[in-house]
Amino acid sequence: MSELRIPKRVSTALVNSLTAGVVPRIGLEHIAVGRLPEVEAILRDMDNIAEGGAAFKLITGRYGSGKSFLLQMIRNYAMDRDFVVADADLSPERRLVGTKGQGLATYRELMSHLSTRTRPDGGALELMLQKWIMSLQQAAMQETGYAPGSPELGTEVEQRIYAVTAEMRGLVHGFDFAKVLAAYWNGHKLADDGQKQDALRWLRGEFATRTEARNALGVGVIIDDDNWYDYMKLWAEFTGAIGYKGLLLFIDEGVNLYKITNSVSRQSNYEKLLTMFNDTMQGKAERLGIFIGGTPQFVEDGRRGLFSYEALRSRLVAGRYGGAGLNNYTGPIIALEMLSHEEILVLLQKLRDIHALHYGYAPMLTQAQLVHFMEEAVGRLGADELLTPREVVRDFMDLLHTLSQHPDLTFEQLVGERKVKPAETDEGGLDGFLAEFDL
Repeated sequence: MSELRIPKRVSTALVNSLTAGVVPRIGLEHIAVGRLPEVEAILRDMDNIAEGGAAFKLITGRYGSGKSFLLQMIRNYAMDRDFVVADADLSPERRLVGTKGQGLATYRELMSHLSTRTRPDGGALELMLQKWIMSLQQAAMQETGYAPGSPELGTEVEQRIYAVTAEMRGLVHGFDFAKVLAAYWNGHKLADDGQKQDALRWLRGEFATRTEARNALGVGVIIDDDNWYDYMKLWAEFTGAIGYKGLLLFIDEGVNLYKITNSVSRQSNYEKLLTMFNDTMQGKAERLGIFIGGTPQFVEDGRRGLFSYEALRSRLVAGRYGGAGLNNYTGPIIALEMLSHEEILVLLQKLRDIHALHYGYAPMLTQAQLVHFMEEAVGRLGADELLTPREVVRDFMDLLHTLSQHPDLTFEQLVGERKVKPAETDEGGLDGFLAEFDL
């Protein structure tokens, strides 16, 4: 306990988030247990993306199984490895495609959450552009000897901007993307904040009409429901061109696509998902990773899930050998298994110590009491019920809060006495407690 060092800001986020049953944005490394094969598979994908490849993964698991936790943990790993990341939760207002701007709403959400290692909480768009332009200016001054503010330096930097974006002009909408980046540079060069903000608004998808964009920036297109994913591919290549490893998109709550009642709208969203899958698998996208979280029902339901769309089912269904009860982490679907009892026990130890550190007391619960809590949790949910981390964590945090706020209460009063076999108390000790679990 004396070795545990967690900043108050981090422990506060952990305690508050876990008590509420949501995934914390920071401090995940202090409570991470298990999931090693899944994490290793995604890290291999990240290595491929850094080399110019692309990846697509569906993370599936029932509610509370740890999908969002895994996505958030990978997001933090990615920023540490110098990727640009963006995350969004799908909802009735945010889809991949929609007739009322739901696709554009997803793009705007992703762009508002655009994050880097130096700006991990979102809003990194302008910082990225400023960092890029400053690096171009410094390189130009060193190589040419031009003085800061000289017209020659401005021309040289503009040429370098177009050199970086030249390859992107061959992509769909690449020319307009490059033109807006040049407009941002001109606003920066002329200290014209209005032009800079117009360029940023366009890049964030905030222009409502083409006429408005043409008047402000001389660009005849805008980012909308139909083309937002094309611009994500442009962003992925751009991030690689300006020194980052690539762009990773984390899209959670995929079950909201499954919940779309209109079959035509639902199929349109699945068709967009198929486009994303094909682009990443066939090499049509570069430096782009797409990670989508959803329930098994969202994927496997043959009536409304992804498997109802034959083109997706044929690509996602497990092969003859990988589907025979064996996990295959190299495929497009990573199905999260239940944490083992041993892993959950380690998680409870971590939570006990973090709670004690945060509230400034010595950890009260013994290892035997943690095992007893596990027994009660398993018995309460039933032998044939899947034990999810969220259910266990919320109950355990509630127990810790209650014990710390009511010193007159004991663990046994709240959880109940443990029925111990004589052999366990006489000889088994802690091994006797753990022997009841299939570890």
